[in-house]
Amino acid sequence: MSENGTPAHGTDSGVNEKAASRLSGMVVLVINTALMLAATGLLVWGFIGFGDDIPPVILVLTLVYICLIGPFLYKGLKVLKPNEAHVLVLFGNYYGTLNGPGFFFVNPLVKSGGAISLKMQTLDNKEQKINDLQGNPIIIGIVVIWRVVNTAKAAFSVDNYEEFLSIQSDAALRNTVNRYPYDVPGEADGEKSLRGSSQEIAAQLRNELQTKVDVAGLRIEEARITQLAYAPEIAAAMLQRQQAAAVIDARQIIVDGAVGMVEMALAKLSDKNIIQLDEERKAAMVSNLLVVLCSNKDTQPVVNSGSIY
Repeated sequence: MSENGTPAHGTDSGVNEKAASRLSGMVVLVINTALMLAATGLLVWGFIGFGDDIPPVILVLTLVYICLIGPFLYKGLKVLKPNEAHVLVLFGNYYGTLNGPGFFFVNPLVKSGGAISLKMQTLDNKEQKINDLQGNPIIIGIVVIWRVVNTAKAAFSVDNYEEFLSIQSDAALRNTVNRYPYDVPGEADGEKSLRGSSQEIAAQLRNELQTKVDVAGLRIEEARITQLAYAPEIAAAMLQRQQAAAVIDARQIIVDGAVGMVEMALAKLSDKNIIQLDEERKAAMVSNLLVVLCSNKDTQPVVNSGSIY
């Protein structure tokens, strides 16, 4: 097994989970306890002299049951909480998985590999600095909601499935971020960006991460981006660029609207025959209207008391 938790060469990553053979723990507990008490009574009866007719071999077997067999059977009793599983090993081989809440009896010779939680769990990976498609360093963090679905793979295919998930989350995040820019003005031509298409990026991240952790018997329920920002060294410059782009977009909208208003004004003056303007006067009127409509400052009106010609 490698240090980062990935399977070493030759490791069987296709271990299939199977249910371990089990009996009701309460039934075995009652029967074994009753036999222990009966054996103790029989042994006491024999040693105090009232059981001279009891064969010695029976007393020896009773003593063996009290000292060895009875306590040994108690070792097979297991109590499981809800959403908990135990991976059992018998003589170095996978015996089966014991899951489901309750009180059970299993082969006392098996060894438990420890309790594995089947609950939904959250991995809140630390923020990372990664370059986007355009080479800009960004700070990004994700949260991953996951759970164990194959206890055999989780126990035997990787050394530490939680550490394995954390490392694979970092790798999947880096691969995903490298394929997209931080931002695309207006999502031009349907191009996706980390900021504007966070839901789609998160879904793609989840799918890529799922393919990486299948070997560990994990299921990724959800992956979400929790932090996204430019790195501090370029944040100020990128903010200025965004502000400039916003100003340009706003100006474009203003100009488009102003041209439409001027066109409408000229058409109405012509249709209603209010005034006849030659081309030079139309050009002057258009210029004045555009200045008024497009200016970012209040305009000062000039009153012409004479003829416009």
